[in-house]
Amino acid sequence: MSWKPLRQLGLAVLASALLPSLASAEQTLRIGYQKSSTLLTLLKARGSLEQRLQAQGIRISWHEFPSGLPLLEALNLGNVDVSADVADTVPVFTQAAGAKLTYFAREAPSPTAQAILVPADSPLKSLADLKGKRVAVTKAAGSHYLLIQALAKAGLTFKDITPAYLIPADGRAAFENHKVDAWVTWDPYVASAQRQQRARILADGSELASYQRYYLAGSDYAQAHPDVLQQLYLALREAGAWTKANPEAAARILGPLWGNLDSVTVQQANARRSYDVQPVKPQNLAEQQRIADAFYREGLLPKAVDAKDVNLFEPLAH
Repeated sequence: MSWKPLRQLGLAVLASALLPSLASAEQTLRIGYQKSSTLLTLLKARGSLEQRLQAQGIRISWHEFPSGLPLLEALNLGNVDVSADVADTVPVFTQAAGAKLTYFAREAPSPTAQAILVPADSPLKSLADLKGKRVAVTKAAGSHYLLIQALAKAGLTFKDITPAYLIPADGRAAFENHKVDAWVTWDPYVASAQRQQRARILADGSELASYQRYYLAGSDYAQAHPDVLQQLYLALREAGAWTKANPEAAARILGPLWGNLDSVTVQQANARRSYDVQPVKPQNLAEQQRIADAFYREGLLPKAVDAKDVNLFEPLAH
């Protein structure tokens, strides 16, 4: 089965046909996000997405999730309409559960924005030293794939470690209290641990995991509302460009929302993220297939996944 494009030919006609009904009956766009969903967090804080969509009679409700997997599970169940960015690994787990997904945007790779952390005084010096150690990682997150690839590089598998599957908040607590030997996570948690706990990076995603983040929608919603996805795509592109051009201003907004992180920590985290929002192309699914195959080989997926069995939203010129 191959990827299925959602074409936008005649979008203007479709949008104009929808406007009368939108004006007479307000609709709600339900957006799921997590703390690391930088661009949608900024859009939420600044109210700019509401301003963009209110002319179409669309209001927004925001729903925060602790990590990407429960977020996409909610998307699959129809509890949210669109998902903020999740790591490239998360959709393959959701596909294995039978979800019908539409990719509508991606952020270009940010390999250094996730890392394997150890305490400053840890005796672990190389990836091979992870053998026999207890490692905290969030299931299905980009960091999960990074750990698989890092272990493989060292000639190890998950059978050689004791994984502790923890959401980021619990992973941080376990790391701080020396309940685990290493913690695999992503920014802003990486930057925060570096600055507050003096954590040391054992390895980041360079040459291991490219770490692209994807934005998704429920396929039924995407089919019915391509005009909304178009506006959301454009808003994300603008927010990404603004964030890179205004690091200090972005940090002032994000710091309080990320647990009162100081400006330097936020800027350090954001410097490692590309925030370059692009369309999702069929060739991007090749890496998705490699990710799916890696998880299946490790026995972490219940069945093989065809990464091409998704819809791809095609935005208008950007």
